[in-house]
Amino acid sequence: MVQENLQPEDINTAETATEILEEFIAADELDALRAERDELRDRFMRALADAENSRKRAERDRREAEQYGGSRLARDLLPVFDNLKRALDAASDDTRTQAAALIEGVELTLRELTNVLTKHGVAPIEPAIGDAFDPQQHEAMFEAPLPGTKAGQIIQVMSVGFLLHDRLLRPAQVGVSSNTAG
Repeated sequence: MVQENLQPEDINTAETATEILEEFIAADELDALRAERDELRDRFMRALADAENSRKRAERDRREAEQYGGSRLARDLLPVFDNLKRALDAASDDTRTQAAALIEGVELTLRELTNVLTKHGVAPIEPAIGDAFDPQQHEAMFEAPLPGTKAGQIIQVMSVGFLLHDRLLRPAQVGVSSNTAG
């Protein structure tokens, strides 16, 4: 039974306050309020977790954009590397003697391009003849039997491949031995 002339100093403990509230609020209403409180707490915790996941995803996306954002530019520069390398490979000894300054300029340009690519995380994949074919880094352009080799060995390198950090920009193009016995 509730006292009608209850004064603030009469409420000494939380237990007394709870008893008074329970008398005023029906048990059903109290249960409904508790359920609503629990639902709101659950929704709040889910929203907090979603916000944290969004923050982590945004941070990961930012790091990836910083690390791999230049991949299109790097991929577009690879034919320039190939052409400079082809120009040097095509120069005969006579050409190298007659146009030494030109050859030196092409070599310096290729070296500078390589340095810039390396500075930005682009690394060449330069397989050697006799290496094992790796489908993660190499693209087989042809397969041919070659005496003295084992199946799956690289027998020719047509072009160098490239990685951007740990991602493949372009596979190295190679010829692979199809021998069944070495």
